[in-house]
Amino acid sequence: MKKREDEFYIGYVDGIGQHTKKTVRQFVLFGLLAVILIASIFAFTQNRFKNSTFELATTTKIMGVYHENPYPMLKVKTGENTFKNILLLGFGKFSANPYLKKIRNKSGSISGSMISIEGNLIYYNGKTLLQITNDEKVTLLETGQAHQAPRPSTIAKNMELKGEIVDPKCYFGVMKPGKGKIHRSCAALCISGGIPPVLVTSDDNNISEYYQITDQNGKAIHKDILPFIGKPSLLSGQIVQLEDWYQIRIDVNTIQELDLPSRIY
Repeated sequence: MKKREDEFYIGYVDGIGQHTKKTVRQFVLFGLLAVILIASIFAFTQNRFKNSTFELATTTKIMGVYHENPYPMLKVKTGENTFKNILLLGFGKFSANPYLKKIRNKSGSISGSMISIEGNLIYYNGKTLLQITNDEKVTLLETGQAHQAPRPSTIAKNMELKGEIVDPKCYFGVMKPGKGKIHRSCAALCISGGIPPVLVTSDDNNISEYYQITDQNGKAIHKDILPFIGKPSLLSGQIVQLEDWYQIRIDVNTIQELDLPSRIY
């Protein structure tokens, strides 16, 4: 049997041996197939991308009536006798409250006051949020009275809802999609940092509705709800309407986890 001579490849010398060419071709082909396979697996295991928007590179100035019921929101006029309540958030994984501290210290209660805020809009499926990144971009335009703010109205004294608890910042635009333990942990950090928890429910036609979650007295709730984030659950409580938002007022101890896979995380 004829012994094959070893080939040496020298970069500055023209030409390459046949055996080396064959090895390089096989390596490149294997590499391409591996990349295609990994990309396909990644694509098919991810959730479908949502048509949500997070205007990270663009700032927008909005003005409206500030109110807290109990989470910071701005009631903005969008047309003749039409308004939208925009949920206010802070930068990163924090609430809007640190960015409102300066104006509160100067003016006292700002509920019912006309305020302008410049920040990054987040919007999806009829809901709009605003990320505040600088307290210098929050301006008091006109002091007002609390009665100018929206007033909650009860629509059901006790109702059971099935869904998943999310942090609205990631869900409505920052993460799309956001699946897995990493994103569930991120949501827990956001809610523990003061971002309002929201219950997402979906009907048989995959139409979703959203409920801000508070305690039974309508007060903000954060850390007590962390064990249930991103897990299909059954919540029961009073349903309150705040114009274009709903709230569910609950006793955390009554939340029931459901033995179902998550549709969001």
